[in-house]
Amino acid sequence: MNGQSIKAVIFDLGNVLIDFDHRIAAQKISRHCDKADSQIYQLFFDSHLTGLFEEGLISPQEFFLRIKEMLGLAIDYDEFVSIWNGIFFLSTKNLGVYSIARSLRENYKLAALTNVNALHFEYVKRQFPVFDAFHAVFASCDLGMRKPDPLIYTKTIAALGVQAEEVFYTDDRSDLIESANSLGIRGFVFKGVGQLKEDLASAGINID
Repeated sequence: MNGQSIKAVIFDLGNVLIDFDHRIAAQKISRHCDKADSQIYQLFFDSHLTGLFEEGLISPQEFFLRIKEMLGLAIDYDEFVSIWNGIFFLSTKNLGVYSIARSLRENYKLAALTNVNALHFEYVKRQFPVFDAFHAVFASCDLGMRKPDPLIYTKTIAALGVQAEEVFYTDDRSDLIESANSLGIRGFVFKGVGQLKEDLASAGINID
């Protein structure tokens, strides 16, 4: 495979370009209810309710009201939002990935594809200067579906105007990579900046 065969490069957002840890929020929320950190973490990280929120099927206010009822929270919406959003941080790894993305922007269509809810998406756009590396950002809360639904990948590559085999994609979750690979996308599990460079090179992509 030569470098010309890849026309678009897609990056996941969370734990690739921006690190996050739901345990930060779970620990803070536990101070306002009688639930253990572990119970709150499971509710926040990958529950059915969080899935609905990430697909844009419920509003931030409805999400908060359901969380408040389920946990018996004694805080208001604004305090919840502050805690809910305070899970993100930039690491040296993230900055390395951002640098790679910037270097590829001139020669490839660059996109971010992320499972994210509306509150987190708006917060990250305001607080973290990483989106300028991309020509397009695709968020599950806007698309109405989440990875690994194959349709989210087909919609993304159609919007980029490329074929599946012309796409390089990296994500920290192997199940999401497997779904993309089943469509013919060149997907690689993100395991750090060094491995990312090797994966890009294996797909014929040179980093300037």
